[in-house]
Amino acid sequence: MEASLERTLGIHDDALRLRGQRANLLASNIANADVPGFKARDVDFKTVLAQASERRQTQLKMAGSDDQHFGVNADVTDAEKLYRMPLQPTLDGNTVDSQVENALFAQNTMQYQASLQLLSSKFRSLRFAIKGQ
Repeated sequence: MEASLERTLGIHDDALRLRGQRANLLASNIANADVPGFKARDVDFKTVLAQASERRQTQLKMAGSDDQHFGVNADVTDAEKLYRMPLQPTLDGNTVDSQVENALFAQNTMQYQASLQLLSSKFRSLRFAIKGQ
């Protein structure tokens, strides 16, 4: 039975990459909380991860010099970035609610850490299997 790194890691590498991109997006919202007219953006993480997983499963095999080359990485596109509806509109047109953004950033950070720990345990298991201890 052939061992595949992609099969072993599952969607955790995509989840980690997408969580990092979401953290950048949320940090941008927080940084621009006082900018008039700034529109807060976010992504529907579950949908984006499902689409990345589907793309990974159905992607066309690209011609390459070696079958071991990696495929296309998951990235958040501009089309997947959604504008957040403000809970309380402001007069200057800014849709950033600092409390909401900080809570979402903290939640995303915890989920990033969970994905990182899952990947770490996968690599530990692989290392244990390779060493045969």
